[in-house]
Order: sequence, then structure tokens, then C-alpha cells
Amino acid sequence: MNIPKELLYTNDHEWLKVDGDKAYIGITDYAQHSMGDIVFVELPEVDTEIAVGESLVVIESVKAVSSVFSPISGTILEANEELEESPESLNEDPYTNYIVAITISNKEELKELLSADEYEKICKEEE
Repeated sequence: MNIPKELLYTNDHEWLKVDGDKAYIGITDYAQHSMGDIVFVELPEVDTEIAVGESLVVIESVKAVSSVFSPISGTILEANEELEESPESLNEDPYTNYIVAITISNKEELKELLSADEYEKICKEEE
């Protein structure tokens, strides 16, 4: 299982990469593996404000339909439109293929996220 050390994580298997006041959000290797083959991603509208814990996107796989929840509050700057044409790219490399980029409205929320080591422990408990 691939868990890059430089990213932050949630209990719900999302990752977050901070770049100044911007954050990229995606699903983890554990999540994509659990979902199976991803066949559709419903992206949010750009400029939408989102609060921590709100549904960010919907991912449909051969196994189920799953929501991805926002790990932080902010405004959606961009949605990775390549996922509309190639949703399977989340299976191929979930860390290169982010889902959305958002502005970070409250950096204090980052303190609630997990380190790679903390996240790895959660994954091992769920296996």
C-alpha cells in the first residue's frame, strides 16, 4: 500500500497536499483499492464554497457509489476535468490524479488531519 509521507490524510481515506493557501484533495491508494474499478466521477462546480465534512464529489465504481468528503473548508479553485474522461486514472495513480484544488479558508483545520504514519495505522486496523 502506497502512503506518501508528505501528504495529510483523513479517517475516510482522502489525502490532502498543501501548497501555500491552496490544497489538492484526492483519494488514497487504500480507497481506490477498496472501491475496485472506478467508472465515473461527479465533479463539483468551481467557485463553490465547501465546509469541512461536506460531500465534495461522488465516485462510482463497479462495487459501489461513494462520496468523498472535504477534509478542510474553502472554495473550489479547480476540478480535475480529466477524471470525467478517464475516471480509471484514480485507480492507476490516486496521488498524481487529484480530484479538486481548493483555497484553504481555515489553516487550523489542517491540525485535525493525520500524518502518513497515523493513517497507515488506521489502514492496518481496517484490513
